[in-house]
Amino acid sequence: MDWTISQGKSVAATSSANAQLRLQSERSESIPASPPIRVAIVGAGRGGTALLDVLHQIGTIEIVGITDKDPLAPGLQRAREINVTIYDRVADLIKSPGLNLVMDVTGDPATAPVLREQLQVVTDIVSGQASRLLWKLVQHESTLQTELLHAEKLAGIGSFAAGIAHDMNNPLQLILGLAENLADEEDLDTVHAQARDIIDAVKRTTAICRDLTSYSRRTSLQQDCLVNVNGKLDEALKIARYAVALQDIDIRKLYQPDVVVKGNPDELLHVFVNLITNAVQAMEHHGTLTLETSAVPGTAQVRVSDTGCGIAPELHSRIFEPFFTTKPPGKGTGLGLYNIKNVIHRMNGSIGIDSHIGRGSTFTLAFHDESGAGGRRAEP
Repeated sequence: MDWTISQGKSVAATSSANAQLRLQSERSESIPASPPIRVAIVGAGRGGTALLDVLHQIGTIEIVGITDKDPLAPGLQRAREINVTIYDRVADLIKSPGLNLVMDVTGDPATAPVLREQLQVVTDIVSGQASRLLWKLVQHESTLQTELLHAEKLAGIGSFAAGIAHDMNNPLQLILGLAENLADEEDLDTVHAQARDIIDAVKRTTAICRDLTSYSRRTSLQQDCLVNVNGKLDEALKIARYAVALQDIDIRKLYQPDVVVKGNPDELLHVFVNLITNAVQAMEHHGTLTLETSAVPGTAQVRVSDTGCGIAPELHSRIFEPFFTTKPPGKGTGLGLYNIKNVIHRMNGSIGIDSHIGRGSTFTLAFHDESGAGGRRAEP
């Protein structure tokens, strides 16, 4: 039995700030890193699946394995996707060397006593009401992440205002001019031609509204699917041009054909829009934006590169923190890269940065899939 789930442009840091960051870095390096907490999960229903998604994003936790009596339990498939070992028997799982904690999320009261009999004294167990409390916290954390993603997306829509006004004004002015001409036009062929021009202009305006509505909506709860990465990058370019001027940017597309990843298409679109917008802002609207995709069996990569100002080395470890931003006050929420990191981790991926002051930055996204989805054609 299981529980039901509802479902840069960087600014130069002052010398005192740099000194402070270096001091903090030196202090952290002098403190030996604690060994990871080794956790085993018993129960791979929806509760176990959610725990996998949360725990595998935490670097100080190592999931040694998961088990369930139902071989078709959804958590087992998720475990395969994020490379967590699956055990056929509970006894084999809890014998893992160095195990610190067993999390019983089966919801079966009979499971906990059996586990306690077999576990070593040094291993703790979370079950019963404690497990339910943990599950409530997991639900709450998941809800907060979803709300943060949506809030940051809506906050960014405000920066689109100028681009939206420009792109909608042109077809609207055309419609107005053609309508004024039609008021006095008597030639039927001319009336038909101008009517077709009006229809085309309305379709362009409708397309703008459709793009923005699709982007700003709350992330859908649809099942993850294979997403065409090249197509999503092109779609993100269309959205990003409302937020930043692209006319003076040299855009280079180095796409390997048919690169796909498994994930939520709405979330992936937001990731790409955010990275492209940051890259263009870092170049102050002049420079080269490079979008690159590649894939080998089991792994797909996406690189977004700019020739902008770069990010100071001492800030590389902080840019993914929530509410940290290198942009001037009022120009950023500090949630963009934090949300990106969470989305990528949920997709069993990783994100890295290579940046040098005055030379630009490259963000590399790597998506791993043991099924070898990288390079396969996405479903329509």
